[in-house]
Amino acid sequence: MNRRTFVSMMAAGAAGSLIQGTKVAAQPVPAARNVVLVHGLFADGSSWSEVIPRLQAAGLNVTAVQNPLTTLPEAVASAERVLARQDGPTVLVGHSFSGMIVTEAGMHPNVSALVYVAARAPDADEDYAALAKTFPTPPASAGIVFDGDEGRLSEAAFLHDFAGDLPEAKAKVLYAVQEPFHKALLTGKTTHAAWRSKPSFYAVSTEDRTINPDLERFMAKRMGAKTIEVKASHLSLISQPEVIAKLILEAAGKT
Repeated sequence: MNRRTFVSMMAAGAAGSLIQGTKVAAQPVPAARNVVLVHGLFADGSSWSEVIPRLQAAGLNVTAVQNPLTTLPEAVASAERVLARQDGPTVLVGHSFSGMIVTEAGMHPNVSALVYVAARAPDADEDYAALAKTFPTPPASAGIVFDGDEGRLSEAAFLHDFAGDLPEAKAKVLYAVQEPFHKALLTGKTTHAAWRSKPSFYAVSTEDRTINPDLERFMAKRMGAKTIEVKASHLSLISQPEVIAKLILEAAGKT
């Protein structure tokens, strides 16, 4: 399916998608006491450090998963182990690539709601790479470099296309701790789509140069998510932590 077809689908289904999104927003979400955060590529769990204290201040128990970035099944399993330790309803939050993990691990019975932050949101068995190719390729893709089977972002791409709205000194610290990913991780497909049965929320980064913002909007509308648009780079969770924390709190029934 080409991009023109997708655009037509979006236009034709816009009214229905908006109605669905309104229904999701109108439905009361289960009150949650826990939040599990999952990081994406080119990062580690510390990427949530600006959001975590804001959630803790609201009385939530917060855990950031250290995603192994090896294969999708192993990444999902790492999130599921953390979810199994939670003592009740839990909001599962994913940034970037980890939207794949949220979509799969979100089926866990402890998960009460899903939050996607500039994240992938595939359907079950969907080829995400093929979906992404129906939209213009974002600039960061050209900055991925491989050392054997391990991939990472070049410094230039990290600073300008991944963390473009952060102070350079802060972006360089994040670049220094980026976790390489294995090529095998990108070949995985989800077998379930938790957003079809769980309340879902999506934060679109309007200045994103890592995932095309129009692709983010498409995925958010398709899932009928409560959607906000944030004027931010791919790292809205760091540049706009108040906004992201507020959306997570809404998913936890705290607002």
